[in-house]
Amino acid sequence: MAKILLVNIDSVIPNLALKKVEKYHLDRGNEIIWDMPIMAELADKIYVSCVFPRNRQRAISIHPTAIIGGSGYDLFIKLPPEIERVKPRINWGFTTRGCIRKCPFCFVPQMEGYIRVVGDIYDLWDGQSKEVYVMDNNILALPTHFSKVCEQIRKENLRVDFNQGLDHRLLTKELWLELLSLKHIHEIRFAFDDIAYVRTAIRALDLMAQHGLDDWQTRWYVYVGEKDTFETVYERLCLLRKYKQHAYLMRDEKVYDNPVYIALATWTNFKGAFKMDLPRLLAENDRFRGYAKYFPDIEIEEKYCEIAARRCSQEVMELV
Repeated sequence: MAKILLVNIDSVIPNLALKKVEKYHLDRGNEIIWDMPIMAELADKIYVSCVFPRNRQRAISIHPTAIIGGSGYDLFIKLPPEIERVKPRINWGFTTRGCIRKCPFCFVPQMEGYIRVVGDIYDLWDGQSKEVYVMDNNILALPTHFSKVCEQIRKENLRVDFNQGLDHRLLTKELWLELLSLKHIHEIRFAFDDIAYVRTAIRALDLMAQHGLDDWQTRWYVYVGEKDTFETVYERLCLLRKYKQHAYLMRDEKVYDNPVYIALATWTNFKGAFKMDLPRLLAENDRFRGYAKYFPDIEIEEKYCEIAARRCSQEVMELV
């Protein structure tokens, strides 16, 4: 019996690749040791997953013979085919891999290529749990498959979390109604990654509003990168507040320590706080008053909603 050491260098969040390795070796009678680098000298084989580049050196330092993979180490290292096809059924995983987009901040197209089906709910679900986490990067790009997955979730009465955020640009009335048909959904999340998508965001929000969108029903990941300014971020946030929908600021590592975005994230990432407009929050709440210095020229939200509307109109005119 071989001793297999598995190390998730980044966090305690389930790691699908390592769970596949675990099941593969357990099925062969091997002993699994989790997250104990001190046991490296005693292990017959070592697998290390590194998702974040900041942890690369830690991964390398575990042992010279360690098999290291993950986006933080090398985008192109793959599991052996016999391990990749293992289905651990841990109520967490992917029914599709790849994506139709090529967002500049995302490595999925490089690692996984164009979107394709790799399974369904029964390849993730252990048959006992009441919830399942679907980690697909762009499941709405395959609407027929998405409908199949929703049908399986309804049949098994599962609580589902579409964890990675849905592509609002692909939303149709039919897909929105599929989402609403799921009685036990953790949170409906979309992505609003760039101010250039204001037209499609408004189209999606209007479509949802016409077909049963409730106040504060959805949450939108708002990506912030180097090319952004306070205005391009705040405009998106004001637009979401106009429709009474939540936001979650996703700061790129390159701007993560920017105090303006830290202040904005403190507002957006707490649902109760985001229900209050920012000028009022800064004026009335002791906890937030200290952030006022980062917004020397803050304006009422209506101004930014008007800017978004004008930007949308200009884009529509350019398309005509």
